[in-house]
Amino acid sequence: MRERKPATHLSVSATTRAPRPGEREGTEYRFVSEEVFDRMIEAGELLEWEEIFGHRSGTPAEPVRRALDEGVDVVLELDVTGARHVREVMPRAVLILLEPPTMEELERRLRSRGTETEEGLARRLAKADWELGQRDAFDVVIVNDDAERAADEVAAIIDASPQVDGLQHG
Repeated sequence: MRERKPATHLSVSATTRAPRPGEREGTEYRFVSEEVFDRMIEAGELLEWEEIFGHRSGTPAEPVRRALDEGVDVVLELDVTGARHVREVMPRAVLILLEPPTMEELERRLRSRGTETEEGLARRLAKADWELGQRDAFDVVIVNDDAERAADEVAAIIDASPQVDGLQHG
């Protein structure tokens, strides 16, 4: 996706969880303490946030606002609940659900990361099953059975979508 749309701003979420092997600060996530996350919530600095598997994650709003103000397309990587929150503050946002070809393939992908306990894996699969049942909340659903094709589809949707105005405040 980044190769196809290099000018697109990919939002980096803040999270209170520890980095996984290979994750870098500011690239995959902004790793922050619980106290810093609390301050971000209190200051209204997050576009959306929630607790996920015992840790909190959220989207810093300022980089999103800045990119949109500059006319740059923005991509947020969110779960279903986060996408719904974004829809509330950005009604014209285009919500794309990337779904695995099968639950078995999702389980294989999660296992291959080597970062989940059996209990954690079971929780993630249960959440994914619930999320896939929420597909009607999305504008477009793309089956991620081939990364190249899925990236082409996402890039085409971005190209075809009108510029989304900034965030609504209420």
